[in-house]
Amino acid sequence: MSADITRIAANIPAMKNINILSKVSDNIAKHQLRLATGKRINSPAEDPAGYMLARGLESRKRGLQVALDNVSNAQNILDVAEGAYSNVMDILQTLKEKATQAADGSLNSTQRSAIDGQAEALISEIDDLVDNTKFNGTQLIDGSYSTYFQTGEGGSEQLQVSLGAADSASLGINAIDLSTANGASTAIGTISSAIDTLADHMKDLGEYKIRLQSKESNLSNAITNTESVRSTLEDADFAKEQMEVMKLQILQQTSLSSLTQANAAPQLVLSMFR
Repeated sequence: MSADITRIAANIPAMKNINILSKVSDNIAKHQLRLATGKRINSPAEDPAGYMLARGLESRKRGLQVALDNVSNAQNILDVAEGAYSNVMDILQTLKEKATQAADGSLNSTQRSAIDGQAEALISEIDDLVDNTKFNGTQLIDGSYSTYFQTGEGGSEQLQVSLGAADSASLGINAIDLSTANGASTAIGTISSAIDTLADHMKDLGEYKIRLQSKESNLSNAITNTESVRSTLEDADFAKEQMEVMKLQILQQTSLSSLTQANAAPQLVLSMFR
């Protein structure tokens, strides 16, 4: 519909230009906000479905990150236990050497008594190691440690870890006697069984560590992929946003120019009275 410039009570072209200018200015503000925050979606009103999906992805990423921290804590706990197990194993190997030495018929009773005293000290050291092996105040290798580690964002994604006892009573070496040749011969078999038992505990621990390493790798990949999807959905493309701002700024200038011309049009009516 053509504008009737002889009707000056309502400047329709100017009103249309004001509406256009307002929309252009609003769009400029929207794109400038995206450039300022780095996000394409800054409120649910901009993209309700995208906002909901982005929040779900963010929640998943945060859960995965905490699970990754949990896996790291579990690995630290197992490292502490593994170090203690290794020390106990070294002592058991030394005990077997002492028992083998004491079983030899070339030794006299005084020498065997001295070896027996060394063995008792080593056994006491094993128990001290077990008592002092703790993480966050919790005993690890006394046979009481059994817990679940949360290794995923889902409630059921857990890994149960139980660590075997390594104290002298549990290993069956607390009553060995190296003061006689027969006692020492019997102790060789007892200590060998203790070494096998401890080796089995260490095997189980190693299997836990392998599973944790696998979970750590999977969690790291899941965090990266989840964040990639969220970023594509929610984060702003700076090149695109800057291009849009420049285009809208040009439109803003042309809208202002058009508004100026529309406001000047009614003044032509004055020429009718000259």
